[in-house]
Amino acid sequence: MGLLGILVGLGLLIWLAFRGWSVLLLAPLCALVAAAFDGQPLLANWTQIFMGSAAGFLAQFFPIFLLGAVFGKLMDDSGSVTAVAGFITRKLGERRTILGVVLAGALVTYGGVSLFVAFFVIVPMAQSLFRAAAIPQRLIPAAVILGTSSFTMSALPGTPSIQNAIPMPFFGTTPFAAPGLGIIAGVIMLAVGLWWLHRAEQAARRANEGYGEAPAAPPHAAVDDEFVRERASTAREFDPAELRHGHRSEASVPALNAFLPLIVVVAVNLLMSLVILPRLDVSFLAEPRWGGTSLAAVAGVWSVSSALAAAIVTVIFCNWSRLPELRQTLDAGANASVLPALSVASLVGFGAVIAALPAFGLVRDWVLGIEGGPLVSLAVATNLLAALTGSASGGLTIALDALGATYMDIAAQRGIHPDLLHRVAVIGSGTLDILPHNGAVVSLLAICGLTHRQSYFDIVMVGIVTSIIALIAVIAIGSAFGSF
Repeated sequence: MGLLGILVGLGLLIWLAFRGWSVLLLAPLCALVAAAFDGQPLLANWTQIFMGSAAGFLAQFFPIFLLGAVFGKLMDDSGSVTAVAGFITRKLGERRTILGVVLAGALVTYGGVSLFVAFFVIVPMAQSLFRAAAIPQRLIPAAVILGTSSFTMSALPGTPSIQNAIPMPFFGTTPFAAPGLGIIAGVIMLAVGLWWLHRAEQAARRANEGYGEAPAAPPHAAVDDEFVRERASTAREFDPAELRHGHRSEASVPALNAFLPLIVVVAVNLLMSLVILPRLDVSFLAEPRWGGTSLAAVAGVWSVSSALAAAIVTVIFCNWSRLPELRQTLDAGANASVLPALSVASLVGFGAVIAALPAFGLVRDWVLGIEGGPLVSLAVATNLLAALTGSASGGLTIALDALGATYMDIAAQRGIHPDLLHRVAVIGSGTLDILPHNGAVVSLLAICGLTHRQSYFDIVMVGIVTSIIALIAVIAIGSAFGSF
């Protein structure tokens, strides 16, 4: 009955979440359903396991949610995201429209801008550019996904995405784990994705397809859609409802002022990870009042948090005159972090209850027994959980909460570097999370005014297929040559 309870709990979570129910309600309810099937005490599971795990996730990662959302809102309201995207697309020109949209999305998200902030800036720009170049609008979502939700989220070393931060306390790694393998994976994702999009563009031109009929509603209409908000908040770290708040500047932003905060994110992240933190004496962390932890467990979060904080100061300094309502902008950014953080924490709590059930031992044994070794089984575990929850961050945390220590033990026995585990886990979580019920996919299609029937196949090709190819390559190369 215990295994049946796990399946029923997961099934209810997926079905009701896809229909727009709040994960804040669904996660504890479905966790208790699974516990009830296994004959476990319900209140103890809720208050001691579910809430303890959810609180632990918030304690570890809320600084990144908070600072990331504030930074994204500042970049949006100052006009910096628009300036960066516009600069890249102008330089590349109409003949390279798809490449311009992909690189614009890649640059702003690798620089730390929240995904949904990027969506609402890049989609209107892409619509205008695709229309002028007579490229079908149905390809816009795939181009945006390739730039914002593939290699910059999971592959490139140093990316400040929450997905890249989650494995750090489990494996004692940094945001720059396995940089060589990450770059190889990123190049594969970008190259294969661009090949597919240009192939689709040429096929559409031969068929004289054209741009197509413009959507009836403007992109920002999706901000007011409660279904979109619920799905978006479980997928990424920004509540789109807060985009309406604050004050967006209409003044033009010099390119240097727009690019500098993005550069600061990468530079400070690198310095903190590889230069500053390793030289600090933080032996005091072993004391009980600091949680009896170590630098390896907190260095990654400290690095990303410091980078985002420095970037926030930079964007305010560079764009002071373009942020007339600074308090409202900061408030909106802070508020935008709360619902996504609580939603993902609830998914983590759900996973903790499932992992604590006696029947979960069968699931764990099956995962660890997958042919191909620990890297393959880790990739399968993160893929499946991200697919089931519709959240790369939620699925990744659930997998590592349940199996992270086990994989570290196996890695120590077999001489596998933790950096390799980190990169495989992150890329794996960003593969099957782009299924039809994923919040980023639902939200992006709503913003574009398109449907799954029109655009989802191309999203699969650039978001799932490219990531699977890159993941296979990383596992194969990492198994042969180790982490580098």
